Amino acid sequence: MIILNKIIWEPSSTIFSIGSFGIHYYSLMFIISFLFGFNIMKRMYLKENVATERLETMLFYIVLSTLIGARLGHVIFYDWEYYQSHLLEIFLPIEKTTDGYTFTGFRGLASHGAAIGILTGIIIYQKIYKEKTLLWILDRLIIPTTLGAGFVRIGNFFNSEIVGKYTGNNFGVIFVNRGETLPRHPAQLYESICYFVLFFILTQIYKSEFKNRKGFLLGFFMVTLFSIRFLIEFVKESQGGFETILPLFSTGQWLSIPLILAGIVVLTRSKSRLEN
Repeated sequence: MIILNKIIWEPSSTIFSIGSFGIHYYSLMFIISFLFGFNIMKRMYLKENVATERLETMLFYIVLSTLIGARLGHVIFYDWEYYQSHLLEIFLPIEKTTDGYTFTGFRGLASHGAAIGILTGIIIYQKIYKEKTLLWILDRLIIPTTLGAGFVRIGNFFNSEIVGKYTGNNFGVIFVNRGETLPRHPAQLYESICYFVLFFILTQIYKSEFKNRKGFLLGFFMVTLFSIRFLIEFVKESQGGFETILPLFSTGQWLSIPLILAGIVVLTRSKSRLEN
């Protein structure tokens, strides 16, 4: 329901449920991300006459490393104070309640942890199979990864989590299911839209001669995506973490800075690296 320029938002985060088990929009967005990602990678492999037999294996490595990295990223960077006393909940989609445990689906995942996890998983994959160089794979993998990041932020919006700050005027989204009456910045949608735009830009770069500069797409992705994350953090509510120790920026911003700097290095060095 829209009233002037305010959006009253009170969705269920669950698509359907059977008892304590339910399918959540957030989990669905992850599934969509992996399915789209697999098909995009397959198209690129076919276009470049690269064998696709091991793509399913690569998908396994990516799914596993994404979930492990994203989960550990959330636990370590944002909420260790809680999880040090709830170790069982780190890798199981459950939450302890007064009546026992309840199924929560995949929640509490950090994008910076996912980035580290994916990189680790692909390094292991490339070391084992050696079909292409690490930079060749990463230059292509970041394209579906960007699209997936956009879908995941839509899942956050359905969950009414990672919300923006109050706008202080009549613009914004009122998250009624959080018990609120004032509009906030829909920071999840800001981020999602930016990632979809970045996905389009990356696909255009992939079609150009810059594709042959090893590391160019990866460096451009790192600089741009984490700069987007850094800027949108200014309108996000605090998610906790170590920003009380380093108060100048939020935890998400501090985590983005080294990735932006690393992206600049990769981008600069790509000028002297041409794909054979």
